[in-house]
Amino acid sequence: MAAEGPRDFGHVPVLARRCVELLTPALTRRHPDGSGAVLVDATLGAGGHAEWFLRELPGLRLIGLDRDPGALDIARDRLAPFAERIALVRTRYDGLAAALAEFSYGAAESIDGVLFDLGVSSMQLDRAARGFAYAKDAPLDMRMDPDLPRTAADILNTYDEAALVDILHRYGEERFARRIAGRIVRQRAHTPFTSTAELVAVVYQSIPAAARRTGGHPAKRTFQALRIAVNEELDSLRSALPAAMAALCVGGRIVVMAYQSLEDRIVKRVFADAVASRTPIGLPIELPGHGPRFRSLTHGAERADAAEMESNPRSTAVRLRALQRIDHEAEPRRATGKGDS
Repeated sequence: MAAEGPRDFGHVPVLARRCVELLTPALTRRHPDGSGAVLVDATLGAGGHAEWFLRELPGLRLIGLDRDPGALDIARDRLAPFAERIALVRTRYDGLAAALAEFSYGAAESIDGVLFDLGVSSMQLDRAARGFAYAKDAPLDMRMDPDLPRTAADILNTYDEAALVDILHRYGEERFARRIAGRIVRQRAHTPFTSTAELVAVVYQSIPAAARRTGGHPAKRTFQALRIAVNEELDSLRSALPAAMAALCVGGRIVVMAYQSLEDRIVKRVFADAVASRTPIGLPIELPGHGPRFRSLTHGAERADAAEMESNPRSTAVRLRALQRIDHEAEPRRATGKGDS
């Protein structure tokens, strides 16, 4: 197998070796080079993780999904040496089932592996014009898909104060949500928001001085909340996970990397229920102890080690969880009914 990592496209994939380690057993069940196996990269981005898998497994087929046409262009260039083995689709990750049907993988239990690398990509953060980064002045956009009808500026300038408080509290867990929302409403009455710098200034003025000195950048939670609201990220994730798990064949594996607690809570809950067979999660579970089952491949959430955190700062926040689909007749259900989280 290839000893070297992928080329540098300005994006270093997080926990790439661990993702390969976790998913490869499912992708090589038929043949050591991955022939006959299909991997879905549901959050393709710049194609960093996809390149690792395509280099390591020369027989693997990959379906890559991303809502950002700019990301797809970069990934298409990066993955050009593997063009005959890839299919790229512009869609949100909750469009996974429709994308699989488009390539004749629409039936349940048809996919060997699925990878989710959630959140905003470093590529999007690095492009100031996209408006994701609070450290760079740019238009208040924050759309992962530029064809979405609503920008962050639209939310700031048109939502009433109660709705803004709800967004900041629910999606950013911002304890000063009311202060920030109130100041936003007062300021926009005179001057509508257009730039990230204007929003950063309002957040900074709204948070007490003592609180500004701890917990990272004062605007971090506000920017996270607006980004999630603009892109409907959490609703998309809630729909995408069951669809991905339903597509897995027996022996197939799913790996999800989350970067903030709201995402990770959804993943943890869905995975725990799948392991314990507490809910159908869109799968045909008919009787207690029967139907599709999953087992956890990680003990809780795995984190990057110190070396990776130092070399790739984006990995600092990552939480990785993984499951394998198992034959429901292969193992008796545990008496406790409790699964790994």
